Amino acid sequence: MAEASLDQTEKSFQKQPSVFVGAKRFLNKKNKLPRYYHNIGLGFKTPKEAIEGSYVDKKCPFTGNVSIRGRILKGVVVSTKMRRTVVIRRDYLRFVKKYRRFEKRHTTLSAHCSPCFRVKEGDVVTVGQCRPLAKTVRFNVLKVEEGSSSEAAKTFRVF
Repeated sequence: MAEASLDQTEKSFQKQPSVFVGAKRFLNKKNKLPRYYHNIGLGFKTPKEAIEGSYVDKKCPFTGNVSIRGRILKGVVVSTKMRRTVVIRRDYLRFVKKYRRFEKRHTTLSAHCSPCFRVKEGDVVTVGQCRPLAKTVRFNVLKVEEGSSSEAAKTFRVF
């Protein structure tokens, strides 16, 4: 049936709210279900996996109901242990006036990672601010750049 083409890993039936899956023309195997996706703007391209994939994620900026507005930040992924969420480390320098020198500092933030991205620790990601998605999650991954796996996660890197 039409449900077989969607990724059903949850207890409740997962579907995109703007796509009707009960149409008779999709009951035969030849026709593929239509898929909702959109361009988020800001110069970011919609990934191929978001267009052709079959995942359902309501918090995905490309296929879900989330708009990107506010800040666009870059950081290094330090943890991928949470489901569809990554922890990003952002390094920066702070000037200490008394000693006339810079000190290294860092901050971490949690970001939702859509299933259209394959992210591993050490990758450099670009995140965009969106509405609060969870208690600590206010950002969404927009682009992934391969990082060198030889570098340690806590190495200081300024972007």
